[in-house]
Amino acid sequence: MAKGSPQLEWCVVRLGEDHNWWVDEVSDPVRWDVDGLSIIDPRQVDHIVELIEPLREYGFDQDVFERAFIPFRITKDLGKGKVRLARIKQPLLESEEKLFALPDVIDEENGPYADFLDHITRLRVKMLNELLDLEEKLTIDEVEDQIREAQNNDFIEGKAVHLFGEITAILDFTPEGHGDDEDEVEKGDDDEAADVPDVEEEDDEGMKNDASLKWDEDDEDGDEDGEAKKKGDGDSDDDDEDSDEEEDDDSDDAEEEDEKPRRSRRGR
Repeated sequence: MAKGSPQLEWCVVRLGEDHNWWVDEVSDPVRWDVDGLSIIDPRQVDHIVELIEPLREYGFDQDVFERAFIPFRITKDLGKGKVRLARIKQPLLESEEKLFALPDVIDEENGPYADFLDHITRLRVKMLNELLDLEEKLTIDEVEDQIREAQNNDFIEGKAVHLFGEITAILDFTPEGHGDDEDEVEKGDDDEAADVPDVEEEDDEGMKNDASLKWDEDDEDGDEDGEAKKKGDGDSDDDDEDSDEEEDDDSDDAEEEDEKPRRSRRGR
């Protein structure tokens, strides 16, 4: 197996546009095909370990995990998004160092990594059947079929399947209708609220001195203008009354003048 192969001592990896790491070169090109070969970075390792934690009470075997991955540490930054990794012998779960993990996929059907996927799938199904109120119990085949269908859709769309996504698809799997969508929405709202920074005192003073934000003074000026306008409107009302009286007098005179010619025209 690859784990015991002395040839695999180092590899060169690159950061892809999808923000995942992919293998470019290995010290054992005979057994390892780097075409589309992905590697799990330290933050992804931590996330997988976190997702595995609930499975421990359902029989998770740590040795299965250790056999499935080959640990590497960074030895050199090669630039342009590439780094050189060196293999270490320290167990992945026992290390306090941030390590990369290369899944042992030389034998994709019966190798250590395949055993690991089978192991966590069985435990995930067992946990879901125990915790969820399902009309029919989940089966391993059913879960594998749903995950495989999603992967085939990604393949059709031209998306590369990263091994981290393959693992988390199992560890995050939940039957349709039993997800935590509402909880995730509430969590997202809380996160957004938590992301809003507090206004520092200096920023607050700067805001106070910002002329564009002096809306209080504008309102006061507006109020004074409003009172002056009201007062002006009052005076104009008096003027309007006087003008209305003058217009009434003029209209009366005009009516008298109009009546005379009308009578003279009818007389004719």
